[in-house]
Amino acid sequence: MTLLSILRGLLWLLLFLVGAAGFAATILPRFLDRVYYAGPRSDHFDGERFFNPDGDDDTAAPPGGGSRRSFLWRQLTGNDGRPAWPAAVSVTPARPDALLQPRAGQASAADGNPPMLATWVGHATVLVQVPGLNILTDPVWSERAGPFGFGPKRVHEPGIAFDDLPKVDVVLLSHNHYDHMDLATLKRLWERDRPLIVTPLGNDTILRGHGIDAVALDWGAQTDVPAAGGGAPIRVILNRAHHWGSRWGADRSRALWGGFVVVLPGGNLYFAGDTGFGDGRWADEAAAHGPIRLALIPIGAFRFVPGQMTSGSHIGPADAAEAYRRTGAARAIPIHWGTFRLSYEGRDTPPGLLAAATACTGQSGFDPVPVGVPQAIPPFAPAAPARAFSRTEILACLHTPAARTLK
Repeated sequence: MTLLSILRGLLWLLLFLVGAAGFAATILPRFLDRVYYAGPRSDHFDGERFFNPDGDDDTAAPPGGGSRRSFLWRQLTGNDGRPAWPAAVSVTPARPDALLQPRAGQASAADGNPPMLATWVGHATVLVQVPGLNILTDPVWSERAGPFGFGPKRVHEPGIAFDDLPKVDVVLLSHNHYDHMDLATLKRLWERDRPLIVTPLGNDTILRGHGIDAVALDWGAQTDVPAAGGGAPIRVILNRAHHWGSRWGADRSRALWGGFVVVLPGGNLYFAGDTGFGDGRWADEAAAHGPIRLALIPIGAFRFVPGQMTSGSHIGPADAAEAYRRTGAARAIPIHWGTFRLSYEGRDTPPGLLAAATACTGQSGFDPVPVGVPQAIPPFAPAAPARAFSRTEILACLHTPAARTLK
């Protein structure tokens, strides 16, 4: 074989690879797109995709600017000058005997102050226990948050070992991003406990493709959870959130996103899911369902360029303080920080800025909790009145040397 024939062969191979790449670039987005939901148009569904009725301008583009491709590359490589995170954070997972044993000596629905225990497992995963009911939010036990074993790696082990989880009755699944919809964990839970999985419209299609059943709701809709011992059923309501969803990029917003209100004796549970601020009225809508004993509110992944204090898809501590005020919750636990490095801020920046923001607004009861340490939630008592602070006022109050050191 002559050198010329080898070169010709290499040239044809190169042309074939270029053509194949171009063909793949044409068909793959369509192949990766999926129709997860079909239904009537609404104020947040155009017949094909869901959208935020308070505007999508702040969620349409990458939060740090530039193209989505460059944003994903910076995320994958960490090549954006972001503050370093620790490689590992030591935690002591909760012991099974430290968790509430709800099936022994259950309180009745008539009991005005049944016990409530909340254990932060990490990121947006929280086990909330009341007598007769174990509720788990956005369960993620996998080591990485991404497809095919790629994606951000968790820096601490889960706050409860999976095998130490009590039987899970209800799973609240907010949307289909990988750091919230972990199919490996959901499959294990489904096979072990057959919990009632409640999720926004369209996400049930993804789950059923993996042999997992779910109840899908639209914003404002509800489903009932049969109460243990034949008592009155527990109501689960899907609440609005300001976000978006996707598994592959091309399927953007084919499935809905949201938060949840669980109506409980002694005060409700509110899980905000994953949300930007938008018009902020989603917090008011959650409060309209009755007094909130415990709110789970995200505070992290808000900074994608230095100094940024909020992004369209994620509230930062300043907006979280305002959301807490609007809910009127007696107690709140900050979530969605410190487990997966998803954005620019340092690991301890979100709780540091939250403490500064609530000091500015004069609020209390919204404090970080350690991973894996069960928290006894006090009986509901109305939150002390707090005046509304505009974002401009809070950011001005946070413009201090101490706050500016939080990178």
